[in-house]
Amino acid sequence: MALEHLEPRGVFRIFEELCGIPHGSRNTKAVSDWCVRFAKERGFTCYQDAADNVIIIAEASVGYENASAVILQGHLDMVCEKNGDCAKDMEREGLDLAAEGDFVFAKGTTLGGDDGIAVAMALAILDDPTIPRPHLEVVLTSDEEIGMLGAAALDVSPLRGRQLLNIDSEEEGVFTVSCAGGSLTRCDLPLTRAAFSGTALRIRVAGLAGGHSGVEIHKGRANADILLGRLLRAMEEKTQLRLVSAAGGLKDNAIPVEAEAVVLAANTAMAKAAALALGTALQSEYRVTDPGLTVSVAEADTAAELPMDEASTERAICFMTCAPNGVQAMSADIPGLVQTSLNLGILRTTEDMLTGVFCVRSSVESQKEMLNDRLRCLTRQLGGTVDVSGDYPAWAYRPDSPLRERMVEVFRRQYGYDPKIEAIHAGVECGLFCGKIPGLDCVSIGPDLTEIHTPREKMSISSVQRVWAFVLEVLKCSNE
Repeated sequence: MALEHLEPRGVFRIFEELCGIPHGSRNTKAVSDWCVRFAKERGFTCYQDAADNVIIIAEASVGYENASAVILQGHLDMVCEKNGDCAKDMEREGLDLAAEGDFVFAKGTTLGGDDGIAVAMALAILDDPTIPRPHLEVVLTSDEEIGMLGAAALDVSPLRGRQLLNIDSEEEGVFTVSCAGGSLTRCDLPLTRAAFSGTALRIRVAGLAGGHSGVEIHKGRANADILLGRLLRAMEEKTQLRLVSAAGGLKDNAIPVEAEAVVLAANTAMAKAAALALGTALQSEYRVTDPGLTVSVAEADTAAELPMDEASTERAICFMTCAPNGVQAMSADIPGLVQTSLNLGILRTTEDMLTGVFCVRSSVESQKEMLNDRLRCLTRQLGGTVDVSGDYPAWAYRPDSPLRERMVEVFRRQYGYDPKIEAIHAGVECGLFCGKIPGLDCVSIGPDLTEIHTPREKMSISSVQRVWAFVLEVLKCSNE
C-alpha cells in the first residue's frame, strides 16, 4: 500500500482502496457496490438506486441526538485522463498511487482526488464510532463529471438534513457558496465520403497545459480542438484539401491537451508549410500559457478510409473554426469571476459524422441558453443537429446561512484568520440539491488539489490533514 503510512490513516486507507476500483464517469457500478458493502458491514441504513447513487444514514452519537442533521456529500466518479505513453486501461484497472513530499499523485493518470477525497473522508467518519457527530447522511452521487447526472436522478426523500457540507472544492481555506449552472451540448454534422487524389498527412497539435474547463477556463490556455481547426483552415487556404478524420479531447469539462487530423492534400509542400507556419505563430501566441505547444505534420496511411467530399470537408472545417469557445462574459457583480463560458472538450469523426461536445457554463440562465442557441444556429446552418443534456441550475448565494456562520467560526479558531467566501464558475452539485430540498443550507470545501482533470493532478497531504480536522470540528460543534 503506497499510502498506508500517511495520516489520517483511516482517510488515506479508504482513499487508496477506492483508487483500486475503476470509477470513471459511466463506470461507477463497482464503486457504488463497494460503498453499499461498506455500509452494510457496519450496520448502517443504506439506499442505492439504478443510477449508482448511494445514501448512507448513521444515527447521532450519544449526546448529539438533538443536534441538526448534517448531509456530507461528494461524488463517486472521476475524470479519467492519462499521458500519451501510459498503457493503463482506466476502465478496468485501478490507479498506481504514489506519495512524494507533501503530495499524493497517480503515475501517468489523473488521481481522482476530485472527488475521491470526499468519499474517503465521509466513509472514514462513519468507520470511526469514537468521532462525535450529529445524525449524519452521507450522499455519494454518480456521473457528476458529465453533467451531474446522478444528483439529477437522486430521490432525496430519505434525507432529513437541511445542512449540506459538500467536499468537492480544490482550495483549502475557500468556502464556495455559489456556482454556475451548465449543460453538455453535443453537435453532430453528417458527412459524405468520396475518393480524392492527394497525399495523406497527419497534423498533430500537442503539449498543451489543459485543465478544468470551469476552474481554469479564465487562464487563457489553448484548446487543442480549436487550434486543430485553425491549422486545417490555414492548410485549406493554400491547397485543395479533404479531411479524413479529426479527434481531440476525452472529456467535455477538460480542456483538450492534444488533437490530430488526417487529410489528403493536393499539394503536400504547401499544406505542410501552411501548418508549420501557423504552428510557429501559435507557439508565440501561447508562449506563456502553453509553453510546451507543438505542431507536427507527417505523411500518413489512409488506405482503409475514404476522405470526406469537398462539401463535408468545408462544413467540418467551418465548424471547427467558427465554434465559440472559452470565456464569453465576465461577471459585472463579482470582480474576476467568469460569468459565461464554453469548452469544446471532445471532437470525433466516424464514417458518417463529425461530433463536437461542449461543456457550457453560466451563472446567468439566459446566457447559458444564448450559447446553446449559438451552437444550434451554427450547427443547423451546416446541416447538423444539436442535443443538450445534463442541464443543471446555478447555485444562488444565500445571505442567511447558519452552516456557513458555524464553519467560519470553527475555521477562525483552527487557522487564526478568516476563510475566503467565494462564488465559482465551475459546477457544484449544491445547486441541484437546493432545487430538490427547499431551505437547504450548503457550503462546499476541500483540500488543496492542483491540476485536476489532468495526469499532473496532485493532492496535498498536509491540506487533507487540516481539512479533516476542520470537518470533524464542524460536526462536533453542530451540538452547540
